Amino acid sequence: MSYPSPFILSFVFLFSISISSFIAQASVPINSTFKYVNEGEFGPYVVEYDGNYRTLPIFASPFQFCFYNTTPNAYTLALRMATTRSESLFRWVWEANRGKPVGENATLTFGTDGNLVLAHADGRVTWQTGTANKGVVGLRLLPTGNLVLYDSKGKFIWQSFDYPTDTLLVGQSLRAGGVTKLVSRASEADNSDGKYSLVTEPKRLAMYYKGTNSPKPILYATSSVWFTIDKGSLQNVTLTCSPDTDEGYAYNLILDYYVSNSQNPSGNRILVRPKYNSTLTFLRLGIDGNIRLYTYYDKVDWRAWEVTYTLFDRDSDEETECQLPERCGKFGLCEDNQCVACPSPKGLMGWSKDCAPLKLSGCGVNDFHYYKLEGVDHFMSKYSNGDGPMKEKQCSDKCSKDCKCLGYFYHTLESRCWIAYDLNTLTKVQNSTHLAYIKAPNKY
Repeated sequence: MSYPSPFILSFVFLFSISISSFIAQASVPINSTFKYVNEGEFGPYVVEYDGNYRTLPIFASPFQFCFYNTTPNAYTLALRMATTRSESLFRWVWEANRGKPVGENATLTFGTDGNLVLAHADGRVTWQTGTANKGVVGLRLLPTGNLVLYDSKGKFIWQSFDYPTDTLLVGQSLRAGGVTKLVSRASEADNSDGKYSLVTEPKRLAMYYKGTNSPKPILYATSSVWFTIDKGSLQNVTLTCSPDTDEGYAYNLILDYYVSNSQNPSGNRILVRPKYNSTLTFLRLGIDGNIRLYTYYDKVDWRAWEVTYTLFDRDSDEETECQLPERCGKFGLCEDNQCVACPSPKGLMGWSKDCAPLKLSGCGVNDFHYYKLEGVDHFMSKYSNGDGPMKEKQCSDKCSKDCKCLGYFYHTLESRCWIAYDLNTLTKVQNSTHLAYIKAPNKY
């Protein structure tokens, strides 16, 4: 029987010591671990969506982590922004377990393995960073609002900036390939994913509406209102803020973008210039599909929040509220930012929130007819080329043969066709060659 040589035994011993040392160095010190339980009294201040909250000892002013809810026993681990000094509204700028609430006595645990885990009271995991045994040695909430897990060299192994919900903070980016995107909240009471999204595509930022009947999300706006890309591929867009001493303004709020394979890879668009320190700003894709910048500055008065920019704005030369898919609910004609009429086979009626397309009794050719509207566009026609060129009869036939089609839109001069599975907001335009044909039951 042969035995390993002393040299091999020494090597194995030293190798084992090295591995053990590495593992020890790559673990979170005991005094940096924690386990927080969702229990106790609620906080006294007013927060967004009329919720209740409990604070956690993870904070970096004006940011702090909390458990909050809008319905009993359905809590979200979220990051709030504001300070108690202003007694202003606290706003939620990031959520870990969006749409997957936990209950009372849920736990947030950061163990020696470097994994941050949110679990129900019975131990079922609802959210985690997935960083177990990946070299994490610590956790920190940065003054920018970025929660980071880092290794012994300070490298970020995980960061919340890579997983936005409906909000971009200053310094945070949207990256190409759908890696990061913004998705609106469903409603004030429901924080699951809503109908609107903002994604990075090779030539643009694109805003989509997920309709009730449409087979795929509908494009309703792009970044062409901010910038255009002729050559190369858009890689990322970052919200930034910088001082500006020109023209009497204090700070620029900017969208910086980077394009690969381009002679001019970097570009930017100044969105607004507030006359005060606007470093504490975030961009949000709202429940209504609009984009707004919210700026926090508590040195003026108790009203610390200001909406400093709105994409679809009544005073804007770029986009109006009529371009928002649900501006007029399920069905309505919009003009000058107002819902002015409810289209019907009998003509334009007064609009109300109850306005909706007539329900079809069947989809056979004898079950319905079309009524015509002139000088009308659907919100999808502004940024989509539609189908064609084709004759109007072809466009009509395409809709008639599709049971889910509620109407079609046709531009006579360009011979372009759009099939609508969701009608929502129609916009009144000056061009009378822009036509809409809406299905109506023959018996109603």
